[in-house]
Amino acid sequence: MGTLHGLVIKSTGSWYQVLEQETKMVFEARIRGKFKLLKTRLTNPLAVGDRVSFQLEQDDIAWITKIEPRKNYLIRKSVNLSKEAHIIASNIDVACFIFTLKHPETSLGFLDRFLACCEAYNIETLILFSKMDLLVSEEIAVIEEIQEIYENIGYKTLQVSAYSQQNLELLQDAVKDKVSVFFGHSGAGKSTLVNAFQPELNLKTSEISETHLKGKHTTTFAQMHFWNFGGSVIDTPGVREFAMIDIEKEEVQHFFPEIFKAREQCRFYNCLHINEPQCAVMAQLETGEIQESRYHTYLKLMEEAEEENQN
Repeated sequence: MGTLHGLVIKSTGSWYQVLEQETKMVFEARIRGKFKLLKTRLTNPLAVGDRVSFQLEQDDIAWITKIEPRKNYLIRKSVNLSKEAHIIASNIDVACFIFTLKHPETSLGFLDRFLACCEAYNIETLILFSKMDLLVSEEIAVIEEIQEIYENIGYKTLQVSAYSQQNLELLQDAVKDKVSVFFGHSGAGKSTLVNAFQPELNLKTSEISETHLKGKHTTTFAQMHFWNFGGSVIDTPGVREFAMIDIEKEEVQHFFPEIFKAREQCRFYNCLHINEPQCAVMAQLETGEIQESRYHTYLKLMEEAEEENQN
């Protein structure tokens, strides 16, 4: 039997499941040979969403021989070593970020880091302000303020609730016929939202632990599930910190649209917006046109890029 082509739909670290593109049969697969895809050390050479070539041997075990070039991917820092990174998912059409004001509280810094990473790897994003049914009017006003900030930058947003079904039809339209992935703090209700569309997927939902109001992680490996209405969702382990790798510190401003736009008015073409004279970004920070929380994330990512490139 010759070379077959398929899609990685599940990864447990050493074994993968591959959906063959013609027959739609699923094969248990392993990797043959060493894959060196990025110069940074990766804890996983293959990710859910990858398109691959493979060959079948006895017992119908598939050996993956080649990974097709990825259109994009998202990375998280490896838990133990900051020098290593882990690809969460690849070839994503839309990445949905679940922002909850409470139960658990989501920080703007976490959202900004996610958005910058999606900009860096060219992934369309959708910010979901979730668990809206739990909020009182003052809290809804806070959400609307945050929503306005991000929409003014150019991001798409949506207020949703799995319980009251708020805007679920609009969310379904946004993910229909696309490869989507949902992110948010553990306990933010990612699985509950997915199950609201398709209860038979029955993704495990994580209870919020009362002691420290953080969710318990429930997903331990990534897996792709297919929607009845077309498209798919990649269910991923909880992500504590997104990462950018192989990025120079001078490039970081490209991933903050409002900073990148303001820089055209800076006096120096190579301005890094830290302490340079006549910096338009600093001026807009003073007036509140650029949000302080986003600027702090920008500085943090620049620091990280510099550290990484020194090592």
